[in-house]
Amino acid sequence: MAQGTVRVLVVEGISAEIESRRRDLRRQGYAVSSVDTGAKALRAHRSSDFVLLDLDLPDIDGLEVCRSIRGAGDKPIITVSSGGTETDRILALQAGADDCVDARCGPREMLARIEAVLRRTLPCRQPGRVMTLGSLSLDVQAHEARLRGEPIRLTGKEFELLHKLASHPDEAVSRKQLMASVWETSWADSSRTIDTHVRSLRAKLGASSWIITVRGVGYRIGRG
Repeated sequence: MAQGTVRVLVVEGISAEIESRRRDLRRQGYAVSSVDTGAKALRAHRSSDFVLLDLDLPDIDGLEVCRSIRGAGDKPIITVSSGGTETDRILALQAGADDCVDARCGPREMLARIEAVLRRTLPCRQPGRVMTLGSLSLDVQAHEARLRGEPIRLTGKEFELLHKLASHPDEAVSRKQLMASVWETSWADSSRTIDTHVRSLRAKLGASSWIITVRGVGYRIGRG
């Protein structure tokens, strides 16, 4: 990925790490701009490609800002939380974030997580293919899902999860495999993370039969 073409909006909270975070991003070639309130973020995000959103904001609850940005489109979002608890991560994911990072994480991990999200959500155009499962189609190149011809608005992680399951149409995919492939991690609390995304996907697809629970294993793709 040509990082210099990626415009990153850093939404500053009260973290002491903000300045070093901006400096690290610029060193990696990203075009960085920043704002210091949620209200400014809601205006500025439209001219960015990616948002790094500190949840500790002085005016608007960071989760509300995340929901608003997600509601406006599929722009990748990573939230930064000073709490670092399982509940913080779940709330951020439910609000539409592609990832949630502990504010105390080191700069190398932060950059690695940003790059991982950008690989999934702003991929370089490569020869791709359209996967079709009944009335559901996944355009791997465009990173787009359609149901009965109508586009479905999915987050980056939702698309990756659906694509992973669709790539194995006749077999169950374990939770461990899903976490390794979609989230590139092996969190001990992965069950709730996956379940949150599965619930969201089922709702967006309009039927729980699109994603079938295989007890004791994980999930497999259905046919609606």
